[in-house]
Amino acid sequence: MKKFDVIRCILLLLALACAPLMAHAAPLTLEVEGKIGRTNDPDHTVYRISEAEFMKLPIHTITTSTRWTPKSTFSGPRLADILQLVDAHAEWVELRTLDDYAYTVRVSEAERYGAILAYSMNGTRLKVSNFGPLFLIYPRDAYPRELTGSVADAKFVWQIKALVLK
Repeated sequence: MKKFDVIRCILLLLALACAPLMAHAAPLTLEVEGKIGRTNDPDHTVYRISEAEFMKLPIHTITTSTRWTPKSTFSGPRLADILQLVDAHAEWVELRTLDDYAYTVRVSEAERYGAILAYSMNGTRLKVSNFGPLFLIYPRDAYPRELTGSVADAKFVWQIKALVLK
């Protein structure tokens, strides 16, 4: 067997071994810090929402299109529910993503539209490769004049890992 064939076999075996891991969505966790009245870490600075706790929150759906998806049904808790869980006292929420992108939205605006932190689209759990683990969704189709265009598109943040309340 040639050296090149051995390397190809090793790479194939690695790909097959990792395939089940990549097929599943990452565990659903969210870190919330900043202007919060409730924490659960030893330093009393962060509230870490586990998947089990996240799934106990009321689940809401928004059926809408985005610039990146056709009309789809997104499911997850309202951002307002998460803010209530951590006893938030903030006007702004900075959403931080897995690729170190950050975008800030006004709390009152997200509440006005009933924005959700979606963890599924059309009944399928969001993966990192497909907007997951969390995707901030607004009901764009219900408010096309207000939620369409480049400024509005920026509000649809995906791959969310943390919230910083300001």
